[in-house]
Parts: sequence; structure tokens; C-alpha cells
Amino acid sequence: MNGAHALLHTLVAGGVDTCFMNPGTSEMHFVAALDGVPEMRGVLTLFEGVATGAADGYARMAERPAAVLLHLGPGLGNGVANLHNARRARSPVVTVVGDHATYHKQFDAPLESDIDALASNVSGWVRRSMKTEELPQDAADAIAHAYGPPGQVATLILPADVSWSDGAQPARPARSGVARPPDEGVVDEVARALRSGEPVGFLVGGRAGRAGVLEQVGALAAGRPAKVLCETFPARLERGAGRLDVERLAYLGERAMAQLEGLAHLVVVDAVSPVSFFAYPGKPSDLVPDGCRVHRLAGPADDVGAALDAVASVLGPGAVPTLASLERPGLPDGDDPLTADVLARTIGALLPEDAIVSDEANTSGLFIAGATAGAPPHDWLTLTGGAIGMGLPLATGAAVACPGRRVLALEADGSAMYTAQALWTMARESADVTVVILANRSYAILNMELRRVGAAAGGPRARSMLDLRDPELDFVSLAAGMGLPATRARTGGELADQLGRALATPGPSLVEAVISR
Repeated sequence: MNGAHALLHTLVAGGVDTCFMNPGTSEMHFVAALDGVPEMRGVLTLFEGVATGAADGYARMAERPAAVLLHLGPGLGNGVANLHNARRARSPVVTVVGDHATYHKQFDAPLESDIDALASNVSGWVRRSMKTEELPQDAADAIAHAYGPPGQVATLILPADVSWSDGAQPARPARSGVARPPDEGVVDEVARALRSGEPVGFLVGGRAGRAGVLEQVGALAAGRPAKVLCETFPARLERGAGRLDVERLAYLGERAMAQLEGLAHLVVVDAVSPVSFFAYPGKPSDLVPDGCRVHRLAGPADDVGAALDAVASVLGPGAVPTLASLERPGLPDGDDPLTADVLARTIGALLPEDAIVSDEANTSGLFIAGATAGAPPHDWLTLTGGAIGMGLPLATGAAVACPGRRVLALEADGSAMYTAQALWTMARESADVTVVILANRSYAILNMELRRVGAAAGGPRARSMLDLRDPELDFVSLAAGMGLPATRARTGGELADQLGRALATPGPSLVEAVISR
């Protein structure tokens, strides 16, 4: 058996049965092996950033790794932005990067590069396979490291001759790590803080975004001077009716500081202590209030549920948390201008039960979280690492991971152009994704940042660098060209009608919502 066949058999045996790919010559033996390993599903993408973002979305929803197949250093380079997001989401991803044959590297062929160095920037584990007979065990180790805890990107660099040579046999799955038990000292600290009567804040993220864990946190906060906040960009937040309604920490540092103001204690649960996204003249980077003590109850490698149980055990019986009730906004009037508020109310009114929302709505989506808090139960996925171009690939991967669930991709127009090729993969896979393009014809967030960083006011040349109206993007034509039915809405009534039909129709579709400014 050659290395490629043994690799695929090992991946499947380890629970990795889906591979998002944009392969090249060095990976052709992996591609050829797909016919001999029908358990492995190959998903073709037209850009590596779609492959890596889709693997992230798959992992967030399936809670197990997908594989990504990339072509040499440039292919990995094209996929790095969404691997950065996957790393920040602590998503388990097994990245296989083909390389030149071992004996060919000395000739410095045009695609030669330092793949190891590039991979190390976004991977928690990197290994280069040098012998065919060792490749399957390397793959098994990659899967184990991807699972963690914490979940991470594990990158296997595969020289072409190691792939095509014979002498390999599939390896058994390797044992992944075990979550650390609670730190008794920190547990006692948190219990004392909650007993003190002083204001306490919980900041949750990562695995603490699941409904059951959130309810544990809510029970600790209930009946006390305590509040629960979620990190600004959670990897996966289970929300809606019957679940704890958690306020997300604001993106703007000033607003986040207002949310944290007055806290004497901040209990961090699978999140990081809050800092501003960027440095701004005269404004702090650390957002924790002066005098507030930070307690790191559970981190990425810890058993989150056990840590919360341990605190509850010390405190004794607590109050029952208040969960969100089913409450939707009404649909807007048919002739209402399509503002950001009208958009939010329409989504809140129509969001299906058990939907998965991939949110890269940015500035036009500011009101959507509030409008959907009482919608039927659903999952919310966000831009964890801040690298633009996540939304459409993430939605694609989530749909592959969860057939039968409707995925709603809320996508700003500027961000959509980073990875618009994902539309083609949605069509090819008949993915149940409804894409809503929030078309405000502007990099609106950068207009805001231009002012916030203290740059000069910005004249017409500066503003033109943030404007998308010359020429205007036509997402209806773009979607049709990649195989998706598409419509355009300019009023609240048009959006309600078009979105309602799209959500009820199997397969992918796109609605371009032209936002009034």
C-alpha cells in the first residue's frame, strides 16, 4: 500500500472522514487514493482560504476534525488567514500540505518555500513526514494533537515521494490528551468572590458557549450581584429561546469598559482576559477595571464543566437562572426602507429553529443579536481571529457537518469578496445555506476606525479607499455565475418575502440586501 492510501485509511479510522481541498501536482496521489477509500468525502474548493475556513466551520459544528489538503507553501499561504481564525477558535483541524519530493527540494524549484516556518504561525503541532512507513503514525499523531485539548490546527507536511512510495500500513488512532481537573485553589477563590457580595462578572468563551455550560454559569450568577458576559467573537454560541441570554462584550473598547465597570471580580471561563482589538491613542489596551481581580477558573486545556461543578459544590444549592423566552419581532411593513434595524427585525422574525448562523455581518449587523435573542434555539458562529473572509467558508463547512440543518450566512459585502469562491462550493455540494449579503457599498468599519485611531480627518482620496460604489458590486450576477439562485431586496417587504422563500427552499441561495444609508 502506498503512503497516500495508508494516510486516508488512517484519517478515516481516526474519525476524520471529510477533506476540504484545493490540490496540486504534489498531492495527486492523495487525490487518486480517494477512489480506494470511499469513506473519505472530498470537498473541492476554488481557493485555499475557502478550504481552511470550511474546515473551521465543520470542526466547530461536528466537534471533530476535518482534513484540509493544500498545495505546497503558496497553497498554505492562501489558506493562512482562515487557519488563523481556526486557531483562535481552537478548532481541531488536520492540515495536510503537500511538498516537493525529498530528493527534488535541493533544486530550488519555483514553488519551493519554507512550509514548516509558515505552518508554525497557525499550527499548534507541525511534523514533516520523511518515511513512507512512518507516515500513517504521523497522521494518527496529527489527529490526536488536533483534538487536544485544546483543539488546534495540526499540520502534516507530506513530500510527494513519501506519498507515492509503497510500504505503508494504516495506523491505529492515537490517544488524545485529557482535560485538566479543576484547580482547587482557584475554585475556592471564585466561591469566596461569589459569597462576598461584591460585584462579579463571568466572561465565557470557547466550550463555555454551549447551552448546558452556560446554564451552569447562569446558576452561579443567579441571585447574586453577578453578570454573565460572552467574549466578543465566540467560536460557537448556543442561544435563543430556552437558553441563557448572554450579552457579548462590545467590540469597541469604550463600550466594553462600560460593560465591565464596577466589577470587583472577573471570572474567566475558557476565554481570555479582555483587551482592546487595536491600540488607540490615549486609550487603554487592558479593559479590566482598576481594582478588579481576575480569576482564571478554566482555560482551553481544562475541564470546564468540572470546574463549574466544583464551584457549585462549594457554594451549595443556588438559584435557577432565567432563560430566554420565545419572543420574535414582527415583520416590518412592506415599504419600509431596508435599514440595519429592519434587516435585524426580519431575520429575528424568520430565523428557523435549529439554524446555524455564520455571522460576518460587521457594521450592518449591529442590531441582529438583539433581534434574535428570543428566536427558536440556534447556533451562532463568529469571526474569532478577526481575519476577514471567514463567513462564507464557515457556513459551507457547517452545512457539510450538519446536513438537515439550515445555515444562514450573514455576510458584509466587502468581506464577501475575500472568499466569494465559497458560493461555487455551496452549489456543488447542494449545501443548505442561505446567504444574505449586507450591501452597504462601503468598508464602513474602516470609516469608523479612520476616526478612532486619530488619523487626519481624511479627504476624498482617503475616503475613496473605503468606498465600494465605483463600480457597484452585483452579487446577484456573481451568485448566478457560480450556480446559486439569487435575488435583490431594497425594502423590508422584499427582504421578508425573498428571505422567507430562500429559507424554505432546499439547497443554497443568496439574497442581496441593499442597506439604506
